Amino acid sequence: MSIKAKLSLLISIIVTLILSLNISIYYYSSKNELEGNVRQEMITIAKQIGTSLDAAEKSKRFMEDTIGEKLRSAAVAAKSELDPELVNVTNEELARLSRELGVDHISLWQRTKDDIVVMRSSEPSELNMGSKSWDYWFTAFNQLLDDHEVTVPQGQKLLNYWSGPYQYASSDPEHVNKWGYYYDGTTDYIINPYINAQVFLDYENKIGTTSLISHLLEDNADIVSITGFDTRFFGKPQIVKFKKGKAVYNLDVRDIPFGDYTFQDRDNDIKNVQQAARSGKIVTTTFLQDDMEVIKSFIPLSDETPYVISVNFDYGAIKNALNRQLFIHSVISISLIVASWFVSYFISGVLIRPLHQILDHVNEIAEGKFGSNIPIRSQDELGVLSSRVNAMADNLQTFMGRLRDSAEELRNTKEYLESFVNHTSDAIHVTNLQGRIIQVNNAYESMYGWNREEALNEPLQHIPEGLQQEYEELKQRIDQGYSVADFETVRMRKDHQSIDVSITVSPIRDEEDRIVAYAEISRNITTRKHTEEVIRRTEKLSVIGQLAAGVAHEIRNPLTTLRGFVQLNKQQGGISDVYLDIMLSELDRINFIVSEFLILAKPQVGQFMPIDIQSLLYDMIVLLDSQASLINASFETRFSYGIPQLNGEANQLKQVFINVIKNSLEAMEDGGGTITVELDYDSSDETVVIRFRDEGRGISNEDLPKLGEPFFTSKSSGNGLGLMVSQRIIANHKGSISFSSTLGEGTCVEIRLPARG
Repeated sequence: MSIKAKLSLLISIIVTLILSLNISIYYYSSKNELEGNVRQEMITIAKQIGTSLDAAEKSKRFMEDTIGEKLRSAAVAAKSELDPELVNVTNEELARLSRELGVDHISLWQRTKDDIVVMRSSEPSELNMGSKSWDYWFTAFNQLLDDHEVTVPQGQKLLNYWSGPYQYASSDPEHVNKWGYYYDGTTDYIINPYINAQVFLDYENKIGTTSLISHLLEDNADIVSITGFDTRFFGKPQIVKFKKGKAVYNLDVRDIPFGDYTFQDRDNDIKNVQQAARSGKIVTTTFLQDDMEVIKSFIPLSDETPYVISVNFDYGAIKNALNRQLFIHSVISISLIVASWFVSYFISGVLIRPLHQILDHVNEIAEGKFGSNIPIRSQDELGVLSSRVNAMADNLQTFMGRLRDSAEELRNTKEYLESFVNHTSDAIHVTNLQGRIIQVNNAYESMYGWNREEALNEPLQHIPEGLQQEYEELKQRIDQGYSVADFETVRMRKDHQSIDVSITVSPIRDEEDRIVAYAEISRNITTRKHTEEVIRRTEKLSVIGQLAAGVAHEIRNPLTTLRGFVQLNKQQGGISDVYLDIMLSELDRINFIVSEFLILAKPQVGQFMPIDIQSLLYDMIVLLDSQASLINASFETRFSYGIPQLNGEANQLKQVFINVIKNSLEAMEDGGGTITVELDYDSSDETVVIRFRDEGRGISNEDLPKLGEPFFTSKSSGNGLGLMVSQRIIANHKGSISFSSTLGEGTCVEIRLPARG
């Protein structure tokens, strides 16, 4: 995908995200706003219903009070017309009085043993009807008969009179009547005139709350129902009686006094009604019935009106409105996205036009054409990029020239190295970490006898079986970072002939400094070994001659003395004890010279054991400390920490150290001084270094090379064999001894011994 398409796609995606976010914010804000409006509308409706309910209740109460007073007047008038004893009153008389007084009917109630019953009535269906099961009505009747004053909270209460709320007639549930009850104690019955109260229901249906609810539902199509709950009775058992197949119940104890209870979720509705009535706040919930989702808001009225109004709103109306707005916004957003894509595609083409020029120029650079430059028309980022590309092209042209020269130089160097490797007389081969040969030169073929085809990808075949462990140890030294150079050993040719070689092994490392192979250079030193052996034998004969001459010279002197004393004894016939002592001394001297010569010719062979060189040196210092004190000399030690042990023969090393320390003490006999004993470890060649520094008379530069020669000594009583024996002992321990000295300042003797592996 091109940058132009990517850029336009990116802009379109950003626009899409912004518009999607805008639609989401609009959707949820609109949803909250619509739900808030619905809630506010429900509150307004509830307030209207509450206001209407208050006005209707006042009107009904006024009408009931007016009718109640009319019924009391009719009851008082009937009392004056009727006999005070019930037995003297007839139903026909009551019917006549009803017509005269303008009431529908008159019934007379009388207390029986356990009930209060209608004994006389102008309405035959009322006769023998008891009131024991009528709740507070029965209580009111008893209070009239007992005290002539009613205290029940319901109905209208006057002197000797009580008028209950209008109710469905128990004798005929199709009629709604308004009753009045009068008893002043002058009669043995309660006078009960009543009239038809259908006018109250008609008032509610046409003018009152029911009418208002009907109009509200007509004007608000999204409100599906309005229900009024009486918190005193909703959720409590309703006592319903059936007479003539119809339900008879008190209108004043209805749990739903008005409205239509269509969307019934009774258990939850009871909880919500009680919560709204208790908290005084609106409770909103959703309910699904017959695939219709409604919002039910339970709105409590004032404390004086114990009603909770449930306004049920069709939630689908909100969803439809939101979906309609969402569709409109989506269409607009899609149009904007398409338009933004075309516009961004055009703008991207304009913006990246300089990039095409840069790209074309870079392609030319990639093809090796550095001559042209990009024209710079602006100073923005693209202009800076163009200038940097031009600079890069110029630098690349320069670097390419240098690179060609370097490549030519490298090619010549490679040819030179290949010529050197293939034409050198030293055998060179490279092995991988698995020990297989991956490269050989011509000298390898001629030296060992295997050609390239036989040697490549094969294990090393020119190492004798007894030296395999030695070769593995050399590789371990290489892995530990040490170098192996001019190591003399023995190798085997293809024809099983052994040859002496000097090898140098080097690691080959990758860019991460890891060893990936080993390179080995072998030089045939068989001829040199033979020559060295001949020279060594010649030197041995020469040394033997020198030793023989020196020993003969040293022995001749005491022998001459002995010969003289023997001749003297022969002439005189006897010799004194003094002469005999001199002769014994000269014989001892001859014996000492011969003993030192035997040690030099064949040193004693001891068993090498691990030696703690530090403890050994401390023992030597303690041994010779008293002798040093006699000449005003002292010892100073400088021992490094962690010195490894040695493999050697302790007594022979003690002989060397005693010899060196005694020489230092003899050099400081005139003025004393300090003998410094240093002990150190040289990790480069894994050797233990011992140095003895004195502050004696020193040794001249002419005498330093002669140290260790047989019978060379600067001491009057010495024979020059001590240092020679010491050198031989150190050589047997595969070590070295060296001397440095300055006249008048002192001498330093350095001994190096290999550490125990």
